[in-house]
Amino acid sequence: MSNPHLPTELEDTMRKAVVLEYWNLFWSVTIIVAMGLVLGQSQTMKTAWIEDTLGLVPPLMFLLAARIERKGKPSTRFPFGFHRVNGLGFFVAAVALAAVGAILLFDAITALVAAEHPSVASIVLFGHEFWLGWLMIAAQLYSLVPPMIIGRKELPLAQALNDKLLHTDALMNKANWLTGAAGLFGVIGLGVGWWWADSLAAAIISLDIINDGVKALRSATAELVDGAPRALSGPDLSEDAQALSDRIRSEFPGSTVQLRETGRLIHVEVHDRHPPAEARHPRHYWPGDKKRSWRVAQVSFVPPSGEPVPSDRILHPHDDDALV
Repeated sequence: MSNPHLPTELEDTMRKAVVLEYWNLFWSVTIIVAMGLVLGQSQTMKTAWIEDTLGLVPPLMFLLAARIERKGKPSTRFPFGFHRVNGLGFFVAAVALAAVGAILLFDAITALVAAEHPSVASIVLFGHEFWLGWLMIAAQLYSLVPPMIIGRKELPLAQALNDKLLHTDALMNKANWLTGAAGLFGVIGLGVGWWWADSLAAAIISLDIINDGVKALRSATAELVDGAPRALSGPDLSEDAQALSDRIRSEFPGSTVQLRETGRLIHVEVHDRHPPAEARHPRHYWPGDKKRSWRVAQVSFVPPSGEPVPSDRILHPHDDDALV
């Protein structure tokens, strides 16, 4: 079934993203199980395991949002449909990312200040005694591979869909394999007697999580309060949206142009100007690559105060006969 909230040309890309996120969940669960079996007393392993568990939030929210977008239809309670459900999922994922990063950083700093000396015990496996650290290292090495591959595959799909939630998941996968690298340092440090290496590695991991979480939270909050469209990778203003605003101002000098983002789509209001006489599709105003013009969902005009308001039509990119 087609997605009423998604331009037709993006449906194949969305299907690829959904399939990839199901694979992401599968491999993430295997990593969580492997890490959980060898946690021991290591702060690094604990932090990495919690981060891996937290990594389930973005793909779960993406799949939930994709399902609501596909199944949801405008109704009396939701007359504008569910264009923003992806943005809501992005906000939830950002909150989880930032909050858990802060908790993990607090735990790591507390352990450093208390000068805790965690130890890595030995276990008996198949009748032989092993240092648990070897199993920790094996689990960390395994945890590097799936996030690295999946994260690289997610980035072009996130770009094509302009999907901040999917992009956040790609960042989360990047953080996961960086966590594995830092975790290796922490476990090896314990093995050579550097008690501080474990908590230091955990603190470094936490700072990376917090950084990604705060950037995502700023961008998600801006969308929910009708802020100007933000860039895919952070809270900076979107270059595409700025170019769109400049393009409209150049054609309608003296007007006030306001842009807001609803999920992947941009809505434009041109104040103090009447609409042009000729019929135009909203995509007509897109200034860059026309393959990205689907982002313009609506262009509406608000005449100067005191002048009669002409009858106008709401422009929608799926309507071939849309007028201004």
